[in-house]
Amino acid sequence: MRRPGGWWRRKSTPAKVETYTRWSFHFFAAAEFMAVGLPAAGGLPAGLGLWPAALTLAHCTLGAVTASRALDWTRGRRPQPVRLMWALAAVSATTAVAAVGVAQRGPDHESVDAAAGSVFGIVLAFGAGFIALGVRSRRRVLAVVTGFALGAGAAAYPVGLPGVAVVATMAAVFLGGGFLAFTSVFSAWLLDAVFRLDEARDTRARLAVAEERLRFGRDLHDVMGRNLAVIALKSELAVQLARRGRPDAVEQMIEVQRIARESQREVRDVVRGYREADLGVELAGAQGVLTAAGIDCEVSGEPGGLPAEVQSALGWVVRESTTNVLRHGDPGRCSVTLRRTSGSVVLTVENDGVGPAGASAGGGSGLAGLRERLRGVDGTLEAGLMAPGRFRVVAEVPLGEAAQGEAPADEVGAAAQDGRPRSGAEPGGRPLDEGAQSGKPLDEAAQGGNPPVREVTS
Repeated sequence: MRRPGGWWRRKSTPAKVETYTRWSFHFFAAAEFMAVGLPAAGGLPAGLGLWPAALTLAHCTLGAVTASRALDWTRGRRPQPVRLMWALAAVSATTAVAAVGVAQRGPDHESVDAAAGSVFGIVLAFGAGFIALGVRSRRRVLAVVTGFALGAGAAAYPVGLPGVAVVATMAAVFLGGGFLAFTSVFSAWLLDAVFRLDEARDTRARLAVAEERLRFGRDLHDVMGRNLAVIALKSELAVQLARRGRPDAVEQMIEVQRIARESQREVRDVVRGYREADLGVELAGAQGVLTAAGIDCEVSGEPGGLPAEVQSALGWVVRESTTNVLRHGDPGRCSVTLRRTSGSVVLTVENDGVGPAGASAGGGSGLAGLRERLRGVDGTLEAGLMAPGRFRVVAEVPLGEAAQGEAPADEVGAAAQDGRPRSGAEPGGRPLDEGAQSGKPLDEAAQGGNPPVREVTS
């Protein structure tokens, strides 16, 4: 069994406001009939008051229908009720003229004049208010109210009223019709605003979902891009070592297993939304990975003293740039420089061996994701060819006064203590194999003279 009022609770807020507005205009129509229709039927002599009462009832009914259709038109559900508005204007004029005729030809009694006058003014005022609901332009609403006021003067003048009384009648119709027209326009505006706010709330919810999807896709790309490149690199190296009968292939596959497990953990962190990149670890990991790929990599600069959010943003820049170096072109050298200027920190990643395909990668989704991250710390990112075959990525982040005054304290790997290029480190701080620690390409350390493994297909 449904509880009383359950239909109202099931309605949305805009639907409730629309129902309230619609029934308010229906109440206006009923109030008009009770204000002038019933008094006209009871205040005029027998038989004489039936015509104004019947015309008033027809006017109220037509006004309620017109208001309902006009509300549907404002919501875009129906066409504009032009015919109904013209019909309502005609019925309003007919009722007003009938009231004037009753006052002019009826018994010379004060109650007859009062009843006819009330029918005359109220019918015209309500007619203007109902018609204004179906008009969108303010000028047209003003024209409707003014037209009804001028029509009232034209109908009252032949009765023989003094000029002051005619002007007063026009003013009364103008003010009454203007008030009801303003009420109609404001009600339509309020209803439209409620619907727009409800749509904006739904849009905001959809945008929040879309933004979360973009964040997840961006983080997943940043996390998995380099790790998959490293897995592919080490797997290819393990295959070559296994073909040569070298036991080092087992160690390489153990590293592949470790990186795969770390990737699983990072993906879980991405899903939870808690992952932050560490700049020191990323710098050390970038040099280790690039060196293992046979690329001469030099890293300079210290991330110590930088705010956590700045380190996180620049750490993602290092990771994405390293991935691009591995995937695009055939680089032989790569340099990663972190330096502080007056009021900012600048990270520069530069590599050679870039062909046309690698140059076109500068506008990919990875760099677009980096720009989004850097915007969160008011930073900027520039990427592109600086010379034929040379690609440069420059990320700059402004620093606050507190960060500018701090001296670098953190260290990135043991090799970074004396300012020398870092080597021999993998993401997470684990050492690479002996070939990488010696600064030579891995497969060259395994068997001299063979070309290094550099290319990793995406």
